[in-house]
Amino acid sequence: MRSDLMKKGIKRAPHRSLFKAMGYTDEELNRPIIGVVNSANELIPGHIHLDRITQAAKDGVRMAGGTPMEFPVIGVCDGIAMNHSGMKYSLPSRELIADSIETVAKACPFDGLVLVTNCDKIVPGMLMAALRINIPAIIISGGPMLAGFLHGQSIDLISVFEGVGKLAANKINKKELKELEDEGCPGAGSCSGMFTANSMNCLSEALGMALPGNGTIPAVSAKRIRLAKTAGMKIMELVAKNIKPRDIGTLPAFENALAVEMALGSSTNTVLHLPAIANEARIKLDLELFNKISKKTPNLCRLSPAGKHHLEDLDRAGGIPAVMAELSKKGLVRKDLITVTGKRVGENIKNKKILDKEVIRPISNPYSREGGIAILRGNLAPEGAVVKQSAVDKTMLKHRGEARVFDSEEEAMKAIINRRINKGDVVVIRYEGPKGGPGMQEMLSPTSAIAGIGLDKDVALLTDGRFSGGTRGASIGHISPEAAEGGPIAIVQNGDIIEIDIPNKKLTLELSPQEIEERLRKWKRPPAKIKQGYLYRYAQRVSSAGQGAVFK
Repeated sequence: MRSDLMKKGIKRAPHRSLFKAMGYTDEELNRPIIGVVNSANELIPGHIHLDRITQAAKDGVRMAGGTPMEFPVIGVCDGIAMNHSGMKYSLPSRELIADSIETVAKACPFDGLVLVTNCDKIVPGMLMAALRINIPAIIISGGPMLAGFLHGQSIDLISVFEGVGKLAANKINKKELKELEDEGCPGAGSCSGMFTANSMNCLSEALGMALPGNGTIPAVSAKRIRLAKTAGMKIMELVAKNIKPRDIGTLPAFENALAVEMALGSSTNTVLHLPAIANEARIKLDLELFNKISKKTPNLCRLSPAGKHHLEDLDRAGGIPAVMAELSKKGLVRKDLITVTGKRVGENIKNKKILDKEVIRPISNPYSREGGIAILRGNLAPEGAVVKQSAVDKTMLKHRGEARVFDSEEEAMKAIINRRINKGDVVVIRYEGPKGGPGMQEMLSPTSAIAGIGLDKDVALLTDGRFSGGTRGASIGHISPEAAEGGPIAIVQNGDIIEIDIPNKKLTLELSPQEIEERLRKWKRPPAKIKQGYLYRYAQRVSSAGQGAVFK
């Protein structure tokens, strides 16, 4: 056992003495030791209940003959960090999470890991750590929040964000916004649409690193507790069989996850996280692979923000196993790959069926023939940009308009709320990339405000920053190279014409190559926004969004 390094033999008597100081018995120390990473805190709705999930996972470990040892990890709520300086720390927290788990798991050589997670950067951070450390590991999430309900309609966090724009447009009053605020988020769990957290929890399942049901069983369901106990028991099987994350997280497994991503219409943030996770397994996920898989994978689901359904509906309709079973009918998922169940994908999805064809469409009748995510390229984004095409109105799939340029999210938000954006405009928000932000802020507030005002079918938004999984409309992010690295987005001027052609995967600044070259020659890098602390160090080391914003 790996844990023998810290507990076995005469020379380890002092080590055992330290364990006994914490109440561990000889019998417990003789068993496999499982590190249980608990990301519970009182700051994130998706994590407020994770102590209970963690306890259930530890119960499962003990039932299967192991000794669980719990340790914590940080987390940031993107919704609470949104539209202020706190959002600069969200994406960088992913690297801290991965590094801190690596630190503890290397200092204390566990036999396996159970990673209890739920929300935006915590899930990818834990997956990155699992593949980096490469000892038997399993992901168990806290599950999605139930949707809110108001005036006969399902609502969620995005309804509240869009309510701010509606108030600015005099479409609702303050009392109605307060009603949205009170009812939009009814309890514990990751926010209820196909936003980043739920996207990553579903893709953890599709990748094979989490049990079936991980992405969709509601946080408040007793099934979630039972799943956590099962995860605790399963880690003991993985330890016994020495099945490690890199045995599971192969290139074909990532291709399975990409196919499921396209069928679901997942968050654009997955285009940051999946390459970063694959990087830890020494696998390169080129952005063109996203388009290749999107082109042949139909979009089967339209969950919020793309449609009216929520994660509880997806769970009721059969969840990720039903989606994968449907995709397998056209050979779009590999069924011979090992998963944390100890079984192959094909065994996990055998006899799984769609139980509600409104929520998961049959592959013979998809929402669209292509997947939910598209990678765009052109002279404005030579290294790529990303859009959630399943959440774009058909009238905006092709758009040509004048640029309205802002050098920060805050500037853009003021202009939107003060109704200074006009129909047909292309809003450009720059210097918000991994280096320039620094930290690559999400743009949920401006996109929600545009939607709330009613301009989401008339106005496009481009940024070298990123968007929330809750964003809808012609919102194109991750433009690479970013402005702070001297990418073409840095030299766009008010009034320049930008052409968006999502069907043909093109993003074009209508300037001659000579004019672009001349403007770039005159461009000067602006001073760093932050000159000390973690964000300063992060900006020095982080790569572009096109490479997953990993450390160089």
